[in-house]
Amino acid sequence: MFRSALCAWLLLFVSPAWAEGEAGRAASCVLLGKVRSELNPNGEPGVVIVATSPSTVSAQTVVTNAKGDYRIPQLPPGAYSLRLEKEGFAVAERTGVDLRAGRVVRVDIALTPIPATSPRAEAPTEDVGAVRGQGVDVDQDLINRIAVVRVPRSGSHGQSDGMLAEDWLSGLSPSDPGYGINGKGPLLPPPAWNPDRRFEGLIGVNTATDSDGPQGSNSSRDAAPDWAVPLMPVVIPDGTPQTVFRAPRPSEPAASHSEPVSAPPPLSDMYFKGYGVNPTVDTEEQRFSTFSVDTDTASYSLTRAYLERSALPDERAVRVEEFVNAFEYGYVNGGDVPFTVSVEGFPSPARFGYRVLRIGVKAPEVRAAERKPSHLVFVIDVSGSMDGSERLGLVKRALHLLVDALDARDRISIVAYGSEAREVLAPTAATEKQPLHAAINSVSIGGSTNAQAGLELGYALAARNRVEGGINRIILCSDGVANNGVTDADGIWARVKDQAAQGITLSTVGFGMGHYNDVLMERLAQVGEGNYAYVDRLEEARRIFVQNLTGMLQVVAKDVKFQVEFDRSVVSRYRLIGYENRALTRQEFTDDKVDAGEVGAGHEVTALYEVQLRTPSLPLGKFRIRFKAPDGGSSKPLEVQLPAEAMRSSYESAAPVTRLAYVAAAFAEKLRGSYWIRPLTYDRLIVLWEGLGPALKDRPDVKTLGALIRTTRSLDKRDDRFESIVPVRGMDFDRAPRIK
Repeated sequence: MFRSALCAWLLLFVSPAWAEGEAGRAASCVLLGKVRSELNPNGEPGVVIVATSPSTVSAQTVVTNAKGDYRIPQLPPGAYSLRLEKEGFAVAERTGVDLRAGRVVRVDIALTPIPATSPRAEAPTEDVGAVRGQGVDVDQDLINRIAVVRVPRSGSHGQSDGMLAEDWLSGLSPSDPGYGINGKGPLLPPPAWNPDRRFEGLIGVNTATDSDGPQGSNSSRDAAPDWAVPLMPVVIPDGTPQTVFRAPRPSEPAASHSEPVSAPPPLSDMYFKGYGVNPTVDTEEQRFSTFSVDTDTASYSLTRAYLERSALPDERAVRVEEFVNAFEYGYVNGGDVPFTVSVEGFPSPARFGYRVLRIGVKAPEVRAAERKPSHLVFVIDVSGSMDGSERLGLVKRALHLLVDALDARDRISIVAYGSEAREVLAPTAATEKQPLHAAINSVSIGGSTNAQAGLELGYALAARNRVEGGINRIILCSDGVANNGVTDADGIWARVKDQAAQGITLSTVGFGMGHYNDVLMERLAQVGEGNYAYVDRLEEARRIFVQNLTGMLQVVAKDVKFQVEFDRSVVSRYRLIGYENRALTRQEFTDDKVDAGEVGAGHEVTALYEVQLRTPSLPLGKFRIRFKAPDGGSSKPLEVQLPAEAMRSSYESAAPVTRLAYVAAAFAEKLRGSYWIRPLTYDRLIVLWEGLGPALKDRPDVKTLGALIRTTRSLDKRDDRFESIVPVRGMDFDRAPRIK
């Protein structure tokens, strides 16, 4: 008895420490309750509940089930505020909900219906330029750079804040309210690699036991209110988890029973992450500008798909560098030199007192006959969301083109995944055209989206059939929407990263409009050390898989980083145009442990700056490149001067390709609503495009660019978000206004 009493006495002191050691699980709190209304006194289903607290780094979101119940487990102690929203009801808020360690707190709330005569409430919006509720200075330094984001309004297309998730939901069981969709498990967010961080939260709705809910569906659209689905928990690159909501759909007339209508997916089901707009930096504060290269082009192709549907793209879908790098500039090939660099500048057409500086980098070319042998594993999404000629049909046509472009050095494997993954084609020589084409044609739609299973099987095939000294590449063809099968975020991202380090890289090719996840596709390619492209037409597939085949497959430099060191006595201010999500610190430039972008054979990379000069007759500074050989090892440096002689007296006197790079960048800046491009109207932009010269304007891709600018001019009816603060006529070209 004495020993038992002693153990019990010691346990009183041991238990609290043990609880804290268990990642705070024992000390976490549970918030639960019921939501009622006059219309449903026994419980209001489909109510979106957002819990926020200074104790958490993100909002926790659930949706009430068919009985009006909700439950949010594993909350850290603290004071919480609740916000409840449902279409047709007034927004309800409850503040001062005190959660103490280890306690279960019940909060029941009643909603008030909005009278039928009242105008329909719009979806919640936030102030432009706001980040987590705080005003942002547009001219802050690079680390705290601005996030000028226009929240989609009624009639706009696109998704509220996009996704870069580091962690899956954990600690839930299928019996927990709010677990997944129809008890199938948590939805798949597009994660960012960070194995040292765990974020536990709750999202989704539980309809497994709901008598009036949809049964047997894996669709979040079926399982929750159509106007507000808490689709995914997300973590943006600074480590802050957030929750993403789908934008409200416009009301649609009911389809006739005698004449059913199959409507295309709405463009609002597109998921993007905005990274703001780079500020103008004073060289007295920071003279180094450092970033990772980006040779992706998906943003430009996505924008083209939007505009050709007479819709403006979501501003967060626009990445300036991908617009610029979507065009070829004919930079000189340096032969055996690792990279060649060309520099040119001219007075900015949009920003008084500034000059545009264009830095072009060309990677060494590799002749097609000298390309390494390859094993390409195509992992094809065949879930229901990929149905249609613009998705799976376009994937097949693209693969047929690729098969015809490959030769005896190459082998192809095909994996298809829906609810489960299956091997469609074992490694087959590219010379076996008939069985390859037959295998491609055999791929058909079926199941939900188990992305993890598809990638795991693809990596297994690649590992078993590795081409030593050759190209081993997974190519994921998907719309990026995944909602089934993933249980361990850290595990799958560790696998992608580890396989890339062992030479099996991952590229992503996106297809489809509506139900498309741009963020996941970009991040997969970035972690997998591949590239990200978007195919909106067969011509784009031909450009990627045929014309640029060697550049897509054969990497000539890994972890490529750029850095400009401006001379403070010559340059007073600068702004990097684009590359917001590729920014690095000065110290990371020489740190070989920091991943960066890969560059393929013959690839061109272009960076544009706006610079304010103190004196135009001296070199502007130094441009540096650090890169690793394709097989890794230590990085190598390359450095060149930025000569004053490269500066031209006018836009017209600059080389046509330099003007093209600026027109592409300015177009992207207009689309994303950048403060710095405000004085440049669409009419003036078209004049600049006309000034490219007949030879360049007649090139098909440049001609398409001109057509897209004209289309945007007719579509863009947005208000200037800065006009009420700083009219264009009184615009400060050095410092952007503060927006709250």
